[in-house]
Amino acid sequence: MKELVVCSGKGGTGKTSVVAAFAALAPDPVVVDCDVDAADLHLVLSPRVEYREKFLSGREARIRREACAACGTCREVCQFGAITSCAEGAGGELFSVDSLACEGCGVCVHFCPEQAIDFPETICGEWFVSQTRYGPFVHAQLGIVAENSGKLVTIVRTQARRLAEERARRILLVDGPPGIGCPVIASLAGADLALVVTEPTMSGLHDLERVVQLTRHFGVPVAICLNKHDLNDTIAQKIGDYCDIEELPMVGRIPYDPQVTAAQLASTSVVEHNASPAAIAIREIWNRVGEQLMV
Repeated sequence: MKELVVCSGKGGTGKTSVVAAFAALAPDPVVVDCDVDAADLHLVLSPRVEYREKFLSGREARIRREACAACGTCREVCQFGAITSCAEGAGGELFSVDSLACEGCGVCVHFCPEQAIDFPETICGEWFVSQTRYGPFVHAQLGIVAENSGKLVTIVRTQARRLAEERARRILLVDGPPGIGCPVIASLAGADLALVVTEPTMSGLHDLERVVQLTRHFGVPVAICLNKHDLNDTIAQKIGDYCDIEELPMVGRIPYDPQVTAAQLASTSVVEHNASPAAIAIREIWNRVGEQLMV
């Protein structure tokens, strides 16, 4: 089994469109959406959920009013201003925890003299195993303002690897998060190849440089794909020069093509939609990537 992670230094470069097209072209893939903060690959794959599980991460303090002595110790020790006075009771002030301000440190739980504060794990999202027209699909949805997306990425990736081994699938095809933060590290480490999708803008070039540094730090082989290459010839040339200087393989250039948007509106990948210029370019890119992965 080989693992290909398609990533980008910034959002909006087209990596998800590339992954969706690769899913239609790859032999026996398990498709994985590790962009849990803004998952959207399911919009093209139209998955049928077969299994789902809650994602628990971190803890949140909750005051039991019937046990609270209204001493105010919790408010005194909280460094985040998460304990607020909500009403007056028979014994004095009644306190509650602002869930948006609570950092889950547990100090209030430790110092409460009445042990009146519960500290349960927090449901931060869900992860799913689904079936698509391309094969198995492992994906997730992080909750609103929820944290620990790196942990959720690790869970999704681990489940996808297990599924690929159980079903003898030949390739793990990962839609990685944008940027260079914790979720990206969690999706990249140990991969067989990272395909970085960039665009001919100055931010695209700068963020490409950062992602390449990250892949080299973790020893992950890297290839470059330039999307919408014909929108700015000058910066496209700069990206090409950078790849030459850094000895990075440029596996393909995708032209700007309105058919990519038309395919998305039809909930399909561009290679299935028609034989447009972008579809032809992506097919050629997949052939080159497949040669590097030997699949």
